[in-house]
Amino acid sequence: MATLYPEVERLRVARDRLVRLRSKVEMSPPPPEDLPRSREWVARETLAHIDEMLPYWMGEIERIIAAPAEQVPFGRVPSDLIRLLTVDRDRSLPVSELYARLDFHLERVVRRLLELDDRQCARRGYDRKRGDMTIRQIVDEMLAGHIEAHCTQMAASLE
Repeated sequence: MATLYPEVERLRVARDRLVRLRSKVEMSPPPPEDLPRSREWVARETLAHIDEMLPYWMGEIERIIAAPAEQVPFGRVPSDLIRLLTVDRDRSLPVSELYARLDFHLERVVRRLLELDDRQCARRGYDRKRGDMTIRQIVDEMLAGHIEAHCTQMAASLE
């Protein structure tokens, strides 16, 4: 069994949950005119964020793996300008494009995670808020746990 198989399965289950919500997302009104910085996100904004966060966190993982030393600084804060501007930009994309990006990014992340061995999963980075974290912990919290939380958020916003 691959080292990160349980986390990969969580990512796949989360994607399946998001796919089951697609018809509701398609029927939902477009995002409000005001930017999603100081209010709860609507479903399309949440999808836009998931689409940008998957490659972002995979990139952070790759930087830690490739670094010559441990404790590579990684991560970002919720107010990160690139994060916010990407959601602002992509929230009005057609739902079909948001889901196509979800599939593309999630499959790329899953493929790479399944390649990682125990040594790579034990590599550590340093997050200013959470402290030292192994790749396994980053995948657990920043990818699997993160997308699971957004599935719940999205389902609630569509009710």
